[in-house]
Order: sequence, then structure tokens, then C-alpha cells
Amino acid sequence: MKKLLSVIVPCYNEERALPFLWRELEKLSEREDGYDFEYIFVDDGSSDSTLSLLKEKASGDRRVRYISFSRNFGKESAIYRGLTASKGDLVTIMDADLQDPPALLSEMLRAVEEEGYDCAAARRVSRKGEPLIRSFFARMFYHLMA
Repeated sequence: MKKLLSVIVPCYNEERALPFLWRELEKLSEREDGYDFEYIFVDDGSSDSTLSLLKEKASGDRRVRYISFSRNFGKESAIYRGLTASKGDLVTIMDADLQDPPALLSEMLRAVEEEGYDCAAARRVSRKGEPLIRSFFARMFYHLMA
């Protein structure tokens, strides 16, 4: 029997990113045929057409569910709400703007399922192409965390 993988995506004004994300999630679900997927999108009070796109996608795809906040409560609240709504045997959280490439999820699933880890995470090792100020603050963040 296939395991259910819940993919939680907090969204705030992501109308431009969603079509690209859906395309990548489709590739993932085709590659990972050992899993059933549920996609839980949490609209965090977007002021663009994010919610309309989510409603449209949910009406045509039984795997897609959405939750809509009346206003912006923040990413952490959206993540928490997605976690409480998930039904999966495994759960992942990813950004709608593809900062978290869905293609990496396959490796993370292997780490959990085959190597016995309780959880898996990814961290960017190269910031090539990013503005210098963003790279600087990212380095400072990881330095402080270490």
C-alpha cells in the first residue's frame, strides 16, 4: 500500500509562482510512484489572485486542498495550519516560489525511508547568482546558528 505524502505550501501573493510549482509537483508525483500525494496550500491573506488560482486547481485535482486566512497571519501560522490539516504518513513543507526545489524531495524521501532518519532537510550550498547583500545576510545567519 502506498504511503501518503502531504506537501504543505504556505502562500502569500504567489500567483506568478504557482504555475511553475504545479509543474514541478507533477514531475515529482510521476517520479515518486510509490506515494500518494496531497497538496495543502495555505493562502495567508494574499491580495493578488493566489486564492482564485488555488480554488481553480482544487476543483480539478482531488489531491489539492486549500485553506484561506482572512488576513496575513505570517508564514509560521500558515505552516502550523497546514500541519494540522495534513493526513499524510510523511509531511513536507516547501515554499511556493521554488526556493525549495521539489526535485530534492526524492533524496529526502530516500533518507527517511531507506536510511532510517526521522526527518530530512536541505540547505543551499551555493548562492551563485544572488544579490551580494542577500548572500551576506544568509552567511551571517548560518554563522550565528552554528
